[in-house]
Amino acid sequence: MAKKQIDLGLTGLDELFMDDKERAESKLPKIHEIPLSEIDEFPNHPFHVRIDEDMDQLVESIKERGIITPVTLWQKPDGRYEIVSGHRRTKACELAGLATVKAEIKELSKDEAIILMVESNLQRTTILPSEKAFSYKMRLEAMKRQGERSDLTCGPVGHKSDGTKSRDVIAESTDESARQVSRYIRLTHLIPPLLDLVDSGKIAFRPAVELSYLTEEEQNSLLDSINSEQSTPSLAQALKMKEFSQNGRLNADVILSIMCEQKPNQKEKISFQSERLKPFIPKNFTAKQTEDYVIKALEYYHRYQLRQKERDR
Repeated sequence: MAKKQIDLGLTGLDELFMDDKERAESKLPKIHEIPLSEIDEFPNHPFHVRIDEDMDQLVESIKERGIITPVTLWQKPDGRYEIVSGHRRTKACELAGLATVKAEIKELSKDEAIILMVESNLQRTTILPSEKAFSYKMRLEAMKRQGERSDLTCGPVGHKSDGTKSRDVIAESTDESARQVSRYIRLTHLIPPLLDLVDSGKIAFRPAVELSYLTEEEQNSLLDSINSEQSTPSLAQALKMKEFSQNGRLNADVILSIMCEQKPNQKEKISFQSERLKPFIPKNFTAKQTEDYVIKALEYYHRYQLRQKERDR
């Protein structure tokens, strides 16, 4: 039977003959050149890699100076790699025409990789609500599989049981409260078009949380009303829809009726059914272009009426 080795914390022979510089360098993470062809995207990665001006600048920087900060990868059981941190840098290397990327390889389990991926990407300066929502959910589920307690059924204003929860652990590592973490996770129940409206700021965060309790069919009916009325629900309207939904009384007509209610801070507005305007509006006009077109037409008609009055005098 082999004897169990005991680590006494003593300096090894190799380290005894190193100078201070060599000893310090030996403790640095090993950086490898990994072929891009051997790297896979992280499955269901919640953070978007945008091809924008910042990406163009990063590509030019890499072309001139190479990649300064290595990406972080983990090696899967099949021998290929997945990106844990550095999705933008990896994409920039691809766009720059490089065949490899400098990377640190972490020894991780799948769930450890998920948690590290979320933590590293949450350091970004700009994060969309949908990105936070799905990243928090992924981390909670990973922690749950690791044996941590979590409660994905918590409502936006409270939770069901006492004790430390995974969402509290997430809250401690972010600027969010545990309650806010739960609210973000609720957003993952929104249909993609409504979630896009949240990301663009057209639907406010708290109304979006309440709307997440509607069924998929109800959310699609709401989307139709948003498009026809060219307005989004307030918190009061979202709460009313949620109440009707929970009582089994929400349908397309009720949603439209609620959407047509005047909001407290809303001036009286005149609305038209889009079908009535279609014959007179150029195709592919946006809502703003349609509004401007109608106003110009009314101004022209008003001037026409004034001229007619002058002639009748």
